[in-house]
Amino acid sequence: MNRFRIFCLSVFTVVFVFKSADVIAAEGDGGNRLVVPAEVQNKLIPVALVGFSGETSSVLNFDLEVMGCKIVPEADAVFVIEGKIEDALIGKLSNKTGNVEFHRKYPGGTARDQAHALSNDVVKAITGKPGIAHTQILFKMRTGERAEEIFLSDYDGHQPKALTSDKTLVGSPKWSPNGAEIFYTSWLKRGGLENTTVVRQNLTTGSRDVMARYRGLNTGGALSPQGFLAMILSKGGSPDVYVAPPSWEFMKDLKGQNLNRMCKTREEESGVSWSPDGQWLCFATRARGKRMLVKIAAQGGNMIRIPTNGVLNPSEPSWSHDGRWIAFTSQMGGFNICVVPAQGGEAKVIASGEGPTWASNSRNLIFTRRGVNKRRLAIVDVPTKRVKMLPAFAGSASQPAWGK
Repeated sequence: MNRFRIFCLSVFTVVFVFKSADVIAAEGDGGNRLVVPAEVQNKLIPVALVGFSGETSSVLNFDLEVMGCKIVPEADAVFVIEGKIEDALIGKLSNKTGNVEFHRKYPGGTARDQAHALSNDVVKAITGKPGIAHTQILFKMRTGERAEEIFLSDYDGHQPKALTSDKTLVGSPKWSPNGAEIFYTSWLKRGGLENTTVVRQNLTTGSRDVMARYRGLNTGGALSPQGFLAMILSKGGSPDVYVAPPSWEFMKDLKGQNLNRMCKTREEESGVSWSPDGQWLCFATRARGKRMLVKIAAQGGNMIRIPTNGVLNPSEPSWSHDGRWIAFTSQMGGFNICVVPAQGGEAKVIASGEGPTWASNSRNLIFTRRGVNKRRLAIVDVPTKRVKMLPAFAGSASQPAWGK
């Protein structure tokens, strides 16, 4: 465990130096702000890259295409990104009429870091929303026969690092709202017995705590902004949703007397997700026959159905950070990623795949796509439905969770 803690410290004591890049010039030509023309809104935005090569070029291509841009020749572009490398990356963004939005220098870090920073600035200037190129993801990856581990990587799949080394099955990794902890399910062995266990892991120290290990199913581990932990437990007879208070310590309350049982059905519940304000909890249930999405107020109450018109068998819901949307998996012959307004309504199929979670921009989703021999991770730009595959890992990767 000591080596693991040292590793975690090295991973998470990263300082990003690009939040305030050196400004060479900004808002040229009278300070006209660049905006996306009406004819390309909710479509791929044509941008040209001029003067870039090698790793910088490939990173910019991936970042910008993920976040809704299309790389085109300069003559066809709405926006032009010019760059060069001296002692650091220098980037300039302008529109096709020559109005300059910014001209900045990105010192320090690696070539990838500098390119990510430029991508974020371009997206913020064009769309008004922060970029996601410096975010990270969690996922599980198969590492051997009946062996999986929880991994962390950059959002684009680069620099993957194992956070666990238990050589057992794992699943459902989720971030805490502040990004300091993660929760996941592990088939840990204790006293010679193997059982599903909800685990909390501190990302700075590497220390772990058992949050739920009752007889039967223990999974979920979704933390609200207020510190309430939602889990799926079958300790009451069937898999139901339970919520533990912020002061919850499993070892001090083995009988679970402080747990709030949110529902009591004979059918199974699955896939818990909090609303961004922590006032509602969404999950899938079969309580009325066919599987559907429902929500329950954080303090408890009746299950309220979230209609997913036009789409059947919804599961694995994920609430967007702006509170407007719920993404989910639909199984209708195959697996599909779908999006529905948070209050319910007409659901839209976005891509083939399963297990979506939202990026902090509430525009992109990361999900799992099944292949012939392994599963891979993919990102979709929801407005345009453009899918970008992440590089293939050594093992089958699935169940991604996107951090802020």
